[in-house]
Amino acid sequence: MSHKPTVMQNQNGTVEKSAKQDRFQGHDYYDLDGLLSDEHKIARDAVRQWVKQEVSPVIEEYFERGEYPKHLLKGLADLGALGPSLPEKYGCAGADEITYGLMMQELERGDSGVRSAASVQGSLVMYPIYKWGTEEHRMKYLPKLASGEMVGCFGLTEPDHGSNPAGMITNIKDNGDHYILNGAKMWITNSPVADIAVVWAKDEEGKIRGMIVEMDTPGCSAPEIHGKLSLRASITGELVFEDVRVPKSQVFEVKGLKGPLSCLSKARYGIAWGAIGAAMDCYDSALRYSLEREQFGKPLAGFQLTQKKLAEMITEITKAQLLTWRLGTLMNEGKATPAQISMAKRNNVHMALVIAREARQIHGGMGITNEYPCMRHMMNLETVLTYEGTHDIHLLITGMDVTGINAFK
Repeated sequence: MSHKPTVMQNQNGTVEKSAKQDRFQGHDYYDLDGLLSDEHKIARDAVRQWVKQEVSPVIEEYFERGEYPKHLLKGLADLGALGPSLPEKYGCAGADEITYGLMMQELERGDSGVRSAASVQGSLVMYPIYKWGTEEHRMKYLPKLASGEMVGCFGLTEPDHGSNPAGMITNIKDNGDHYILNGAKMWITNSPVADIAVVWAKDEEGKIRGMIVEMDTPGCSAPEIHGKLSLRASITGELVFEDVRVPKSQVFEVKGLKGPLSCLSKARYGIAWGAIGAAMDCYDSALRYSLEREQFGKPLAGFQLTQKKLAEMITEITKAQLLTWRLGTLMNEGKATPAQISMAKRNNVHMALVIAREARQIHGGMGITNEYPCMRHMMNLETVLTYEGTHDIHLLITGMDVTGINAFK
């Protein structure tokens, strides 16, 4: 694959915004395509084309308005991007984990908020229902979630308990054939528009239990969080439960942190791939801009410091691609550990954030405008660096894995 972009200009010699949005072709310096199956590439290219046609032309406007592009949910469903690695029996694509990763990569190239919407629905709502729910739960909810007819959210983080989910105070109390749920969750993607929530709470024995809560149940509310300077095209809110009656049939059998952490591992895996998409988009924009923009009588790309930045960007992207491909093969074989997933999430998101900042510099003053994607990706990635386990928490997970010593306490 050629790494030199084609310059597209109008009759006046200036690059058109619409042209910039659909010129992305991907960057594969080590020919990782040679490791992918035809099915992998077909799925990736389908999502890439959808992002070019449906996301890139509108995402800057939605981001600027701080509005969630709800109309994109149907397209995500049509692509099979909602729970793609779950069985076809439940209306899902039945794809492997590398396909899932590649789809998340392309969605995040469009915007981290779009990838978050798909990732939450698939990894944090559909996956626990499939993994920990009953067959009745699966048949009732998964087809509607896969088709986008139903929206779900995941309630774990609390206002006072983020990195320490074991400290949660949301609770359930036995009341005959149902439980009474009380508590609150914070920073919940999709909650204001969700039909159901997978909620984690402590029972009367102090054990963490998961349950499916239908959000039209009396006592449930989901106020939207405003004022975000990141993930502005994603809708975020709280979950508030006041004496909510949850039928015992809606509660998973799994007990303890094993339940929610299994969901987080699935989501973190998708983020590791998704961050590469954001990095690729920033690199692509910086490379094209540096070849088109002239200073001191030659393109910016002709200066040594610009080439240093670009060379480091493609090197780090390539390393991240190799990391996630190997992790994907381990996931397919059922061998990937939570610590291995943590390493990839931490490394790739940090890599993408550094690249977004460097790419913004190459664009100069234009880099802070929405004519180019770097600043938007940079702001989004500040959130991605924090959610699903912060950068430092993932470092400690790796540290504990290699030393055998728990440094969390």
